[in-house]
Amino acid sequence: MTTFSEAKERNLKTLEQYVPIVARVHGGSHPEFHQVRQVFAAMNEKLKAADSSRPDLTHEFEQLREVTGDYAIPGDVCESYAAVYSMLAELDQAYHRG
Repeated sequence: MTTFSEAKERNLKTLEQYVPIVARVHGGSHPEFHQVRQVFAAMNEKLKAADSSRPDLTHEFEQLREVTGDYAIPGDVCESYAAVYSMLAELDQAYHRG
């Protein structure tokens, strides 16, 4: 099982790169992704401010699950969009495992 720290280490840099690009490319046909971008930005700020401690991200993960339909990947999107949802889901699961 992946710890939150491991999931963060593996996914955060890639998410920082992919999220703005996916928002630009798919935001027109998937406006919900703009919310994903906003929530991710808030989460990322908390993570950076917390440094090595564990910030409270419960609300952000609840928002992400609601906006994404539990990270359901739409059928008409690119691999990067799918990767973002997969990485966010992995972070979510690792966070809630403790």
